[in-house]
Amino acid sequence: MPPTRTAIERIVNVNQPLLSVRDLRVSFALDEGLVRAVDGTSFDVMPGQVLGVVGESGCGKSVTMRAILQLIERPGRITKGEIHFRRDNGVVDLAQLPPRGAEMRDIRGGEIALIPQEPMAAFSPVHTVGDQIVEAILLHSHRWRAAKKMSRSEARDITVALFRDVGISMPEQRIDTYSWQLSGGLRQRAMIAMALSCKPRLLIADEPTTAIDVTTQAQVLALLRDLQARYNTAIIFITHDLGVIAQMASYVVVMYLGRVMEEGPVDDIFHAPKHPYTRALLRSIPSLYGQTRVALPVITGALPHPFNRPPGCPFHPRCPDVMPRCSTAVPRLMPVGTSQLASCFLHHEEAEPA
Repeated sequence: MPPTRTAIERIVNVNQPLLSVRDLRVSFALDEGLVRAVDGTSFDVMPGQVLGVVGESGCGKSVTMRAILQLIERPGRITKGEIHFRRDNGVVDLAQLPPRGAEMRDIRGGEIALIPQEPMAAFSPVHTVGDQIVEAILLHSHRWRAAKKMSRSEARDITVALFRDVGISMPEQRIDTYSWQLSGGLRQRAMIAMALSCKPRLLIADEPTTAIDVTTQAQVLALLRDLQARYNTAIIFITHDLGVIAQMASYVVVMYLGRVMEEGPVDDIFHAPKHPYTRALLRSIPSLYGQTRVALPVITGALPHPFNRPPGCPFHPRCPDVMPRCSTAVPRLMPVGTSQLASCFLHHEEAEPA
């Protein structure tokens, strides 16, 4: 029997990006000057893919993700670029939607969900955790079924089931607790339940394990891997921890000063990095097999001040392989080998003006 139209559309959608970011630029106009927090970033997220976004603190990772959700705080704004998101009824450019418009509100939380770095700041301390998740389900009840209306008791039952899915013991009792009554690990699990409460197609996890201990971190990572496989939800996992990226991601984007320095499959990035910045990040990872009492390699220099960005390649003041052209021209992100892209003159000759 030939495939139905619905099956054909599903196959086509799997082979097309769920999210496609092109030349995204986000600036903050401050009294001291202009901060270019995101400076021409481009990447794709495929359906069901776990994309790791890595880089030092201050490299524009979180600002990029907040731009996707139209959550840039003033005086920041998207100055250029496209953010194409594939919905059930077609592709929409999120960069062109009013941040407080009905369509963006429907997408935010409903089709794209966020797990923030600190869950304590995400939950209201004066309402129970369960009530807040129930409200989110009622607001996006069409994500659970075609009918717009859903009773509060039905939404509560879904919340209990979500608590059970994310490994919260005694979910019937814990649903009525406040966030400040939960441990850090339980708060993080509750935040994951909140993010999954509206069956999102894309989950953005912004440093979700930074504020918890190592043991709980391992449990949360295992939980996210299990939930991703179970729900086939695409995940953008933001972190500065390359060890976490190795566990979670299938594809990696390396960012520096708001630009993509390198991208590729996780195995290729770890075993054959092409950009000097990626190599420097990998060298700084502690190893169980390294020499004892030997200083850990670090990246020379520091991130430049936001108002004093270097001309040319943004990494050239810290790069061990710097060439004269690096200080005057910006290398484009171009294919290197069969599976990676790198923005570095070591691999190509073309340059474009800064």
